[in-house]
Amino acid sequence: MPRNTRRPQSAPRLQLSIVVPLFNEVGTLDELHRRLAVVLQRLGLSAEVIYVDDGSTDGTADALSALGSLDTRVRVVTLARNYGQTAALAAGFDAAAGDVIVDIVSGWREQRVDNLWTRRLPSKAANWLMAKLSGVSLHDFGTTFKAYRAPVIKRIRLYGDMHRFIPALASWGGARIAEVPIANIPRPQNQSHYGLSRTWRVLADLITVRFLLRYVTRPLHLFGPAGFASVAAGAAAGVWIAATKVVTGAPVFMAHGPLLLLSAVLVQTGIVLVGLGLLAELLARIYMDGRNRRIYTVAQPSQRARVMRQVWAGPRPVPPRQKVLQ
Repeated sequence: MPRNTRRPQSAPRLQLSIVVPLFNEVGTLDELHRRLAVVLQRLGLSAEVIYVDDGSTDGTADALSALGSLDTRVRVVTLARNYGQTAALAAGFDAAAGDVIVDIVSGWREQRVDNLWTRRLPSKAANWLMAKLSGVSLHDFGTTFKAYRAPVIKRIRLYGDMHRFIPALASWGGARIAEVPIANIPRPQNQSHYGLSRTWRVLADLITVRFLLRYVTRPLHLFGPAGFASVAAGAAAGVWIAATKVVTGAPVFMAHGPLLLLSAVLVQTGIVLVGLGLLAELLARIYMDGRNRRIYTVAQPSQRARVMRQVWAGPRPVPPRQKVLQ
């Protein structure tokens, strides 16, 4: 299906972009778009609706093509295969051209209607853990009912299943976050594609996000303390074994064999951890320097910089011509 992602050069600047990732949602697409159209009409803003077809196989692509022919606000991005929600959102964010007033508004499904054991309890535990480890106090990380200011979301690179942690990644870059309750209604058709199978992926991504937020520019601060502690414990055990041998003359391997082995393992583990920290430091330097990345985000240019631009904005005086001596 052709992608309807280009807009005329003379089109007015969009105020709002709505990104909707879809995978086998032909049964709910018409109702979804009808509700979106009603809300957009009430808002009265210039807007676009970007539907990202994430490799659907149930006729979603044909339904999107029909919607695009009926509504000029619809833009369709069709992915080559099913890449997952994070990739679909990233494709939609890259194609979006609208602006949003607030930095981030994160939806909170205050009254959940999902299954208690497979959705609500695991989600509640995961949201609590994400809030504690990320330092962003949100009730609901899982919902994608969120609004972003374009500069905030476009500087965030998504991969894996990181779409759940966009608020944490944006907050790390200096964004302000607001949370509002949203209605969580039963799906009129189809069943949710999510269940307990994603638990381990969420935990793995949570560890990654924790590392990115706290130690991406100083990884040795994570590996170093553990490595030094392990070396110190192993060395202390080795010194105690050597002192016992000198004082009592007891055979080391017969009397303290397991402790000696543990001492050697601790020392080796500590050295490996410190080495990993040093390698991570080198990789961090290559990552930052190779792409000219900064470890900070500037909210606005300094006042002096603006004044200097104003001073030099005018035409420069032309120096008088000098006579050439013959």
